[in-house]
Amino acid sequence: MLFNSFSYILVFLPAAAAGYYLLGRWNHMLSRYLLVAVSLLFFICGGLHSLPHLLASIGVNYVLGRGILRYGDNRVRKGLLVAGIVFNVLFLGVFKYADFFIENVSLLIHSGIAPLGLVMPLAISFYTFQQIAYLVDCYRGDAVKSSFLDYCLFVTFFPKLLAGPILRQRELLPQFGPAYRVKVDYRNLCIGLAIFSLGLVKRVVFADTFGLWADAGFKAGATHTFVEAWISSLSYTFQIYFDFSGYTDMAIGSAYFFNIRLPINFDSPYKALTIQDFWRRWHITLSRFLRDYIYIPLGGNRRGEARAYSNILITFLIGGIWHGAGWTFFLWGALHGTASVVQRIWHRLGLRLPKFLAWFITFNFINLAWVFFRAENLRDALEIIKAMFGFTVFSGGVLFEHISGKQQNFTWLILAVSIATVFFMKNTNSIPERFQPTGWRLAYQVVVILTGLLFLNSMMPSEFIYFDF
Repeated sequence: MLFNSFSYILVFLPAAAAGYYLLGRWNHMLSRYLLVAVSLLFFICGGLHSLPHLLASIGVNYVLGRGILRYGDNRVRKGLLVAGIVFNVLFLGVFKYADFFIENVSLLIHSGIAPLGLVMPLAISFYTFQQIAYLVDCYRGDAVKSSFLDYCLFVTFFPKLLAGPILRQRELLPQFGPAYRVKVDYRNLCIGLAIFSLGLVKRVVFADTFGLWADAGFKAGATHTFVEAWISSLSYTFQIYFDFSGYTDMAIGSAYFFNIRLPINFDSPYKALTIQDFWRRWHITLSRFLRDYIYIPLGGNRRGEARAYSNILITFLIGGIWHGAGWTFFLWGALHGTASVVQRIWHRLGLRLPKFLAWFITFNFINLAWVFFRAENLRDALEIIKAMFGFTVFSGGVLFEHISGKQQNFTWLILAVSIATVFFMKNTNSIPERFQPTGWRLAYQVVVILTGLLFLNSMMPSEFIYFDF
């Protein structure tokens, strides 16, 4: 089931919230059971074949986490932690990377080994990383003992289950604590609707529109003029932001319906002045995971500059391949890692750039790196990059042949609104603090949600980009 579907907006979310509060008035424990049940139902709607993998992962990690919290012997605790990390890495690796590894080894040694052809379970990247963080937090003393019901709720809570944000146990479970009284908070409902509807518009108006241009521009074997190459790259740059940011807004908005506040995941990332600043603003919970559970355990910057540089590169390479099994993702991670090292050296030398120039360089680097992230293979990515820099010239490209005249005009309008939205408007993260239930706010909210529903009615619901990761 997709957030951007009538079944979710008009049936599933309202019914889940109503059932949660009705049972909560009688027994707050029953409301938790219901929330786990509807979360699993939500997950099953995306594919029943993925359910056994999710349940197996939950069972193994819960037992290991309980063991780490229970035993006082540090050697036993460390052994359980290592076993848990190995289990999760192998669990993720077999389903996500086995065929990629087999194909490359087969090419290297000319063996002709057949790939396994395993179907990647839904959301495996997200719930695996979340549970690795849980095990490490158990070992560090940053997690608390919880019942199996609460642990299931922590992993499966449906607003964040499929594509994050990636949570820590202490960020979610205390909001379902024993002292918590399940009751309707109309302000939270209004805030949730406001954030959700803006996320819906981001997705069905902006992301889907840019997706038309990006899909045509990145079509295998396509050739581009200079202008079309830039339109293709910028279209995907805007598409992936509005797609994932829109998903996150809908996840955060949905959680507000249950009086739950999920951590922010985006903070106007294309306003960043440096690569480090970009990663403080883009997919914030993933950046936090990579920092706290990979970069710092590797030694961070505590063992000299050379070691810090290598740790940065390793962290970004892991972040790259986490997104997908392909050399394009590896190169994308390497590009961001190298840029982060260069920025660190630049900062240590005490060098500074004017703000506009710093933003211009940062944004265009991000845009170029997205080409590798989106392209099907390195060859297609390099063809677009060459066209962007004018190294190939064609009398005519393919992009405008795939987009009708009306769509072209509409997309230019969307582009203008997108630029204003991304670079000048406040982030949706500010809504809870500045929300005031006024008549103008209500009228604005009605316009926003109707706009999203009208666009949704004109197209088939499509999956979010990050569902593939």
